[in-house]
Amino acid sequence: MKAHLLFADRDTGLSVTFTPRAGFSVSGPALPQGAGDLVADLEIETMLGAMANGDELLFEIAKYTLLSSLAEPSEVAYRQEILKDCLAYPAVAREIYAITLAAIVREQGIYRPYGEHPSGVLRRSVEVLGIFVDLLKRLRQIADLNAGTMKSKGMRTLFSMLSEDLTDDYFHAIDEHLERLKFKGGVEVSARLGKGNRGTGYVLRRPVRNAKRSWRERIGLSPQSTYSFQLAPRDEAGSRFLSELNDRGQDLAANSLAQSTDHILGFFRMLCIEIGFYASCLNLYDHLTAKGEPTCMPRPHPSTQATLGFRGIYDVCLALRSEHRLVGNDANADAKTLVMITGANSGGKSTLLRAIGLAQLMMQCGMFVGAEAFSASVAAGVFTHFVRQEDETMASGKLDEDLARMSLLADSIGHHSMVLFNESFGATNEREGSEIACQIVEALIESGVKVLFVTHQFTLASTLYSRRLEQALFLRAERAKGGHRSFKLAEGGPLPTSFGEDLYHRIGGFNSVCSATRPVVDA
Repeated sequence: MKAHLLFADRDTGLSVTFTPRAGFSVSGPALPQGAGDLVADLEIETMLGAMANGDELLFEIAKYTLLSSLAEPSEVAYRQEILKDCLAYPAVAREIYAITLAAIVREQGIYRPYGEHPSGVLRRSVEVLGIFVDLLKRLRQIADLNAGTMKSKGMRTLFSMLSEDLTDDYFHAIDEHLERLKFKGGVEVSARLGKGNRGTGYVLRRPVRNAKRSWRERIGLSPQSTYSFQLAPRDEAGSRFLSELNDRGQDLAANSLAQSTDHILGFFRMLCIEIGFYASCLNLYDHLTAKGEPTCMPRPHPSTQATLGFRGIYDVCLALRSEHRLVGNDANADAKTLVMITGANSGGKSTLLRAIGLAQLMMQCGMFVGAEAFSASVAAGVFTHFVRQEDETMASGKLDEDLARMSLLADSIGHHSMVLFNESFGATNEREGSEIACQIVEALIESGVKVLFVTHQFTLASTLYSRRLEQALFLRAERAKGGHRSFKLAEGGPLPTSFGEDLYHRIGGFNSVCSATRPVVDA
């Protein structure tokens, strides 16, 4: 059985394991190059925490899925349709996730026999399969109740599979087998005599129901149909021998049943990961709507189209940390491969950059985004190059570190990728830093890479602006009179100042207040 809730034609490649001591862990293919920088630069752990809502497994599922971007708009649309169903019927998605979680946890709670003896394996498998059957029945009930309400292909296919494969006859047959394998009337095993009168060809037999000896046999007038013997209470060797006979007879059944339970457990694990992604999306949706922030289903476009446009976009991570609603921004960067963002300090430049990066990642894993409207072409990869703190070991300066990271990125960036720069290459003087940045930006654009660059370097921004590039869009953070920041960005060329004096006056005013309230100490 396959869930196919994340991909229409394949599995995710992820696997979830659980142990009572270590808890849950998710493993799978390596995350894309630069995933660690994305998490740090876009502050993604804030959003992952909201998606997990205290569930460590959902945190890992959300992290893997968010950072493993889809490559085709059709794949994005497939997940979006399933997410719409989950948003319309959140209780259904959450109940399925709870069932799969219970299956994984309760399976680990069943005692594992020491030494893996067939009789112990069989006994454990019977108990585990009994738990699984009850949970599969609950899944079938959910499918029967909700099959007609779901609109997405993925959910309809899942519910159809559950209804067709998990029939009443299927459950009746399993219940009969499980009851029989409990061997309440004893174990019946047949064997042949082999070389040296050793037993061979052991076969576990189905118990004969209501097999009673006739009265003539019981009083000795008819031949015996069965023969039996009893062990002495202290016959340890005989007891071990009978135990070995029992294990040999049950070996094939134990292996078969263990494989069946592993198969069903594998289905629960796979479904847990796939429905878990949508459960985490529901958690994030609840957090954002509770804050009054808008969300929308983005429109993905092929990577060959340089599409980027949004209305009311905001930084989801900042919104989750803020007590108030954020200011949204609008822009149309269709057919643009370079977006330069300049303007007043603390005017919302970096916030907008993070908002676009998060929206791109959220779109490319099939999620809604934090905006009133968002459309973008699917990127081959999303990368960040944000300013870093200076190396504490003093092994290298900030410029060396900037260039080293850029060199690593260059090995991974491909055609139709997206790179977000935030105050990069500003560790040297403005002329040299601007020249370095300008050459890198031009090389990336010529290679078919979309570049979004936040900078305070007027030389860099004015040089590119003066070239009147058709594929470039320049945005500038607004500054009202008196230094007020509206956190709105609009189209506009760079200015020779970032209005740092506003911050100076702010800090100076704060220091003046501190000085006025500082107690006087006699010399």
